[in-house]
Amino acid sequence: MSRVCELSGKGPMSGNTISHANNKTRRRFLPNLNEVTLGSDVLGRAFTLRISSAALRSVDHRGGLDAFLAKAKDDELSVNALKIKREIEKAQAAA
Repeated sequence: MSRVCELSGKGPMSGNTISHANNKTRRRFLPNLNEVTLGSDVLGRAFTLRISSAALRSVDHRGGLDAFLAKAKDDELSVNALKIKREIEKAQAAA
């Protein structure tokens, strides 16, 4: 399972651990990923996604999964999230 957020595309970053003696050692900064179940108001279903805590706050701020995916760029979304976005767009167009 990759360490990439399905909604924001946030992944691992690299940097240095710097000791008290100023020795530099390479390290990785991993995103804070959580497996969360988010519900879609339009589809009336729940989806399980592996997203970062920052993306979860963004989903809450924008007013839910449907509103977040409507504004999200397609290149940042995972294949699974892109599929959900297409389903929501189809349901909204039919309504």
